[in-house]
Amino acid sequence: MEEKVSMFKRKYLVWFMLLVLVIPVILTACGGTDLEQAVNEAAQQVEEAATEAAPQIEEAATEVSEAVEEVATAVSEEPAAEEPAEEAMPEPDYDTSIYGNIDEINLEGVKVVFWHQHSRQREEELLKIVEEFNATNPYGIIVEARNEGGYGDIYNKMIAGLSSGEVPGLVVAYQNQAAAYQVANGLVSLEPYINHPKYGLTEEERADFFQAFIDADRLPQFGGEAFGFPPNRSMEVLYYNADWLAELREAGAISFDGPPQTPDQFAEAVCAAAENPFSKNPDPSFSLGYEVRTDASNVAALTFARGADVYDYENNQFTYNNPATAEALFMMYELLNNGCAGLIAERFGDQTDFGNGKVLFTMGSSSGLPFYKSAVDEGEAGGFNWSVAAIPHTTEDPVMDIYGASVSIPRTDPATQLAAWLFLKYYTSPEIQARWARASNYFPVRRSVAEGLDDYFAENPAYEEAFKLLPYAKSEPPVAGYDNVRDAAEAAFNRILSGEDVNGDGAFDMADVEMILAELDAQANEILAEAAP
Repeated sequence: MEEKVSMFKRKYLVWFMLLVLVIPVILTACGGTDLEQAVNEAAQQVEEAATEAAPQIEEAATEVSEAVEEVATAVSEEPAAEEPAEEAMPEPDYDTSIYGNIDEINLEGVKVVFWHQHSRQREEELLKIVEEFNATNPYGIIVEARNEGGYGDIYNKMIAGLSSGEVPGLVVAYQNQAAAYQVANGLVSLEPYINHPKYGLTEEERADFFQAFIDADRLPQFGGEAFGFPPNRSMEVLYYNADWLAELREAGAISFDGPPQTPDQFAEAVCAAAENPFSKNPDPSFSLGYEVRTDASNVAALTFARGADVYDYENNQFTYNNPATAEALFMMYELLNNGCAGLIAERFGDQTDFGNGKVLFTMGSSSGLPFYKSAVDEGEAGGFNWSVAAIPHTTEDPVMDIYGASVSIPRTDPATQLAAWLFLKYYTSPEIQARWARASNYFPVRRSVAEGLDDYFAENPAYEEAFKLLPYAKSEPPVAGYDNVRDAAEAAFNRILSGEDVNGDGAFDMADVEMILAELDAQANEILAEAAP
């Protein structure tokens, strides 16, 4: 096409030159006397030139017409430029009938009622946290924290509320309680909020949480999704009298330094303490190495410390009847039967006896640290050096039973649910977690909080020792029905401690322990089946 246009230009130039030659003739003629003759001659010359050039002009015109037509055709065949389409928003990957479209929710003025169990110093700090959130959040969300009694009271109110529809926006709940609520579709999974690009947690924020704390709220009966979020945790620890251990070591009564690392060292020290009372014990006739805690959390803790579990997550079955649990509980029976250990006479009786210098070891929740401090400072022994350590273990590293209630979001409406999540996110932020740890003596759920607790660690060295064990955390089964299973596990432990001759052979041995644990498994799994969704 470009070649044809160039040819046209050349021929047009020929025609132009012809006119240039003719025009001077006309102008010259105009200067003569016979104007008419000049004009006629010029016209004749133009006519002759035009006649001579006509074929060339006609050919050029034809070629120009063809070129124009070709250009027009090419233009008409060229696809028209499309207007840039607006980028379509991806469809939400969550159920909008439950969550709404999270990006489009109006949070202005949303009110969230929070049912909790905290009292005294903990409640005071919680109310301050709530007040600050209400004053500073950019959405105008208002949270109202209400003490609704203990865990059992709150559980009963929630069960009733799931029938009547009267539930709060936030509720404190142990993992097994959350599972029970979700059997009735009473909660929302937190996964859409945790993963949301605007309101969720960044990769850096997620990495800051202790993973075991988050995993504890992932319910195996409901696809492993999180139906709670942890604002704090406690841990099953070994409390020990450091001064008494040092005396036993100096006397050659034990073969190791510091707290026991293994079950064998634990048993060695327990029996040594029964025979060698603490120097500050006001009543040496009462001297024990340990007072046995039969709580289901202790059963789990002793099992974890031997590298096993009381629950099979793959098959969703309780597995108390395993060698680790059997050996741990039978050892406790032997220590009790040999007079090295005793039973707890009353609630917190082991704590009191520890503070009085009469018991070398106890096991219990790290949340009891302030109460142990008071027991030692005010006890009959006049005070001594003490601390906490890992539950004696057969594994290379400790395996620590971590527990504690989380906060769940009941199914209400999309705005209330999102507002509740935003308070949870604030509640678990590093700055607020540091304050909450000091006020509650619970462990914070984020690693970075340790940076702001240096002075608290210095004032509470036992708390720091326990904090160092958080990376070794493991949780108990977060399944519906575990409340009743816990009662059954404690009853089984007491049967073992009593030396119940199950098989009737006149002696109590490991065979009896295994039979009791087999019965426990059958009972626990029946409870599990009845409570399952």
